[in-house]
Order: sequence, then C-alpha cells, then structure tokens
Amino acid sequence: MSERLAKFIARSGVCSRRTAEELISQKRVSVNDEIIDTPAYNVNGTEKILVDGEKLPSKDITRLWLYHKPTGLVTSHKDEKNRPTVFANLPPTLPRVISIGRLDLNSEGLLLLTNNGELSRKLELPSNAWTRRYKVRVHGYVDEQKLKSLQHGTTIDGINYGPISAVIESKQGTNTWLLVTLCEGKNREVRKVMKSIGLEVSRLIRLSYGPFQLGSLKKGEVKEIPTKILKEQLGSKFEL
Repeated sequence: MSERLAKFIARSGVCSRRTAEELISQKRVSVNDEIIDTPAYNVNGTEKILVDGEKLPSKDITRLWLYHKPTGLVTSHKDEKNRPTVFANLPPTLPRVISIGRLDLNSEGLLLLTNNGELSRKLELPSNAWTRRYKVRVHGYVDEQKLKSLQHGTTIDGINYGPISAVIESKQGTNTWLLVTLCEGKNREVRKVMKSIGLEVSRLIRLSYGPFQLGSLKKGEVKEIPTKILKEQLGSKFEL
C-alpha cells in the first residue's frame, strides 16, 4: 500500500509530519535519487528515500513514554535562545523521540514522548478529543461564576477556546489551587484563559493526557508504556 511521503517519513521517527512536509518543500528529500518538492507524492516503502542525504532509520515498533517535565526546559529539539531543552535532558538510552503536545518553559508535569511522528500528529488533533487535566495554582480573587462560564468556551483576542472545566480544590489567602480539564490544548491556553478572568497562573502541572497519568513519576523521570497496554489504550483507531 502506498502513502504520502511526509507520512512515511514521520512514521520512521525522524520528525513530525508537518516538519517532513517542510523538508520536502525545501527540497531536502529525495526518492530514488530524484529531489521531491511536493507533499503530494506517494511511496510504498521500497524506494530509496533520503533526508538531507541520509537514509531513514528502519521503521520500528511504535513506542510511547511518560515523562515528568520539570520547569525550566523548552519542549523543543533546538531553541533559538539557547535555553535548555527537554530532549537534551532525556536519558541517553532513549531513541530519537518526538513530544505529543507541548508544555511551556514554566509548566511542568506529564509530557508524552513517542518514536512515531505520525502518532504524535494524530494524538494532538482536537478531533480526537483527548482530555488534558491540570493542577493549577492561581493568584487573585476567584469568581466562581466566571469559572463556571468557561464551560461554554470563550474568545480571547479573536481566538476561540473550547469548553474548560475549572474546579476549586483548595484556597490559602490569595492563592487558589484549581483542577482544570480541557480537550484542545492550544498554545498557553490555561494561562490565557485564566488571565481573561483576572487570575494569574503561578504554577501549572499537567496530571494526565488522555488515558495516561502522571501518577508518582518523579521530575525528570521517564517510564515506557508496555506495548500491550499501548494497544489497549489506543485501540484500532491508531495504526501502531
């Protein structure tokens, strides 16, 4: 069976599908010694495919890891500001991996890692409606009616954000811990939405992503999900 070239590259674990499409448009990919410059190109895997003159790694079984990201790390392979990155701080025993979603520099908690770029793309899609759950400490006066209104979604600076559930867990002075649940996970979504109702996020910890939980994982620790459990959780919806 044939598939799009970018998808095939992503499934090899080299990069995400979006990055593969960019590499193709930059004429950095060749098939059977012919430079390809359009994503609308199909391959069946028997071809000689090179990215920047290098062969793709052999397609490996799809693997998934849970990683407890500490604050102070950028979820990127390279950072233009030379800040420390997640991938430079992973155990050397891990193969090349891609994150599923991101956590910003000052956020911590569960980050999923995979060696399958196509799986990463699919699990990030809002259409899959995978729930993300966070423990969030905010500073300021908490208006419970405004918190409840987030369940209907909100628009900030012309950007629409989907329904968010925010429940008060505890209070201490002007600091409040919230349990926040959402499905979209847009860039800095929790921080922006909280700011729109007068609250400043001082700490953000992701507790879960879909069926996968942070649990007792320590900061900087990595744990692989067994293949059997991975297949059970993802089902036939995702090709592994």
